Amino acid sequence: MKTILPGQTIGIIGGGQLGRMMGLAAKEAGFRIAVLDPTMDSPCGQIADIRIVASYNDETALEELGEVSDVITYEFENIDYVGLKRLSEIAYVPQGAELVRITQNRATEKAEIKASGAPVANYVTAETFEELKGKINTVGFPCIVKTAFGGYDGKGQVKLNSLEDIKEAESLFEHSTCIAEAFVPFTKEISVIIQRNPEGESYCLPIAENIHKHHILHESIVPARVSSKVIGKAEEAAKQIADHLELVGTLAVEMFVLENDEIIINELAPRPHNSGHYSIEACNVSQFHQHVRAVCGWPLRKPKLWAPSIMVNVLGEHVAPLKKVIVNYPDWSVHLYGKAEAKEKRKMGHVTIMTDDIEKTLQDIDSTGIWA
Repeated sequence: MKTILPGQTIGIIGGGQLGRMMGLAAKEAGFRIAVLDPTMDSPCGQIADIRIVASYNDETALEELGEVSDVITYEFENIDYVGLKRLSEIAYVPQGAELVRITQNRATEKAEIKASGAPVANYVTAETFEELKGKINTVGFPCIVKTAFGGYDGKGQVKLNSLEDIKEAESLFEHSTCIAEAFVPFTKEISVIIQRNPEGESYCLPIAENIHKHHILHESIVPARVSSKVIGKAEEAAKQIADHLELVGTLAVEMFVLENDEIIINELAPRPHNSGHYSIEACNVSQFHQHVRAVCGWPLRKPKLWAPSIMVNVLGEHVAPLKKVIVNYPDWSVHLYGKAEAKEKRKMGHVTIMTDDIEKTLQDIDSTGIWA
């Protein structure tokens, strides 16, 4: 196992907000940052020592990143698998490329979760609409049909309530093969962020309860308002998956909680995750500091929650109202990501509030009118 030390350079593929927060955590410890991103003034580019402005599958740019970096990581999974695989042959990429290949495709992701022994909803894969029609009854209704490739924040999927609705799924096959999975009547959505170093040492961050609006994460509440039984099962499932995938770095495991306190794994993200941003203020180690420790071959720190917390996403339409009232809330930790344009539904930042009273703070957030 290689140990990367302060003064050396961490290369990051992807220049978004996750790369920025990862880079800021690394710079605190004295690392240099190189970033590859197609945008000149990307959020991570703004804080990087070396900027390579090129597309993620640009061979020359990837080679250049390899040359200037002592270790390479990535901030999102929709990067070029072939390019990453080639890069891992000439540079030090402790996470490898396999995890990206698996999580880029919902069908392979589901198969690997199942192989780890963690619970998933009943599902089928289909390469064509005709194949879906032949298999759909094994899943039953209601069900969700999703494209195997691409699709995020609720895009690339459709809910079918009965066989009469099946035509609605036909257009999805224009983009890729699809999976159809049984709709799970869940009571809550939670996420477990597990981080693991090359030695196999791993820790989970305190579990977040996630509330979505229009398929985009709105709030993460920590600790999740679930039983200790659910917490135990969720952490165990995350560890099973991480060990099965021989994870290095960070894996966010999104789950549904059912009425009987059972859990079902929904999806994976092989990187720091929106629902872990609270950890910057609320824990003794943030998801970004722990990610840096993991990919640099350092021992990990056991996470501790300082206080119950709520993280609220700031989308484009929330920036102006937030700025108007920001001075009235000394207890809010405000993070804005340095994105040039505040577009509607675009993630522009987040606010974290540590609190002794989760329910009251949830009401206070609503009463500001920012997120109305």
